Amino acid sequence: MSVPVSPGNSRYIWAFPRNFDIWVDKVLPRWMAHMATNIILDSDLYLLHVEERKIKEMGPKNWQKACFLPIKSDALVVGFRNWFSKYGDGKIDWKGKYTDDLPPTPPREQLMDRYWTHVVNCSSCNGAYKALNATETIIKVVSVGLIGIVAATTQGMLSAAARTKLAVLATVCYVTSRWLAHFIYNNFRYHDYSHSSPEKVMLLVRIWKAGLS
Repeated sequence: MSVPVSPGNSRYIWAFPRNFDIWVDKVLPRWMAHMATNIILDSDLYLLHVEERKIKEMGPKNWQKACFLPIKSDALVVGFRNWFSKYGDGKIDWKGKYTDDLPPTPPREQLMDRYWTHVVNCSSCNGAYKALNATETIIKVVSVGLIGIVAATTQGMLSAAARTKLAVLATVCYVTSRWLAHFIYNNFRYHDYSHSSPEKVMLLVRIWKAGLS
């Protein structure tokens, strides 16, 4: 459920109760489930942002001109929009607190930001974010330390094989720290989403065909 809190901003309330595969919740930490959920939200967020402005441009009474709703599953959306137009004049009554003007479109990184919109308020994701950042820092320090050992030791202090092993281990630690840093940023800070990739276009086509059947 999405609850409007100000023009252009909503609070998303999501729950998925179930009585199957409950054991998964006991094994996997909650932040892993949130990563999967955020991917779904990212796939919709930018489109909804653009669509909101198209409806604003067309006018709330002409929302059909800004939307294409051809499948059976769209009936709920059509029903809501008709109800909203009939009883709310297609607009939210902000009781004088806000005008109906939408704020300017922010940069994509700000619009699809994950940290301030979710991570900082989620105990599980925030804990994972801090723990993974600490782990990334430790691995990076180990990498630098190993490189320092290799550089500081002379040929007589360590064998060539030992120096090679330390150099390889330092490289592995460095690569791991870089991968972990990318993972943290991609899942807890900002994850871009391309709606035009062939795989995602084909997925949308399959969903559309399924809705027509």
